[in-house]
Amino acid sequence: STAAVSPQVGSHRDISHESLSLFRLLEPQIEILVLGTGDRVERLHPTTLKQMRECGIALEVQDTANACATFNFLMNERRVVAAGLIPP
Repeated sequence: STAAVSPQVGSHRDISHESLSLFRLLEPQIEILVLGTGDRVERLHPTTLKQMRECGIALEVQDTANACATFNFLMNERRVVAAGLIPP
């Protein structure tokens, strides 16, 4: 199952529990959300990570190139995954 959505996120600083709300509404519920934060890995606020875990969604945060590769790998593994990608 895949999802391609475009919430209004310009940089990793815009990633929050609110900006990720669309991913929590997907059916079937995703297991893993892969986030690509541009040219390099950026740290997300620990509260955001915790809130997503509490919703049953694991977050994998990587630079966008690696996030694309991880997304493709997880798709091939038949995982229920979505990606949020900030262009490098």
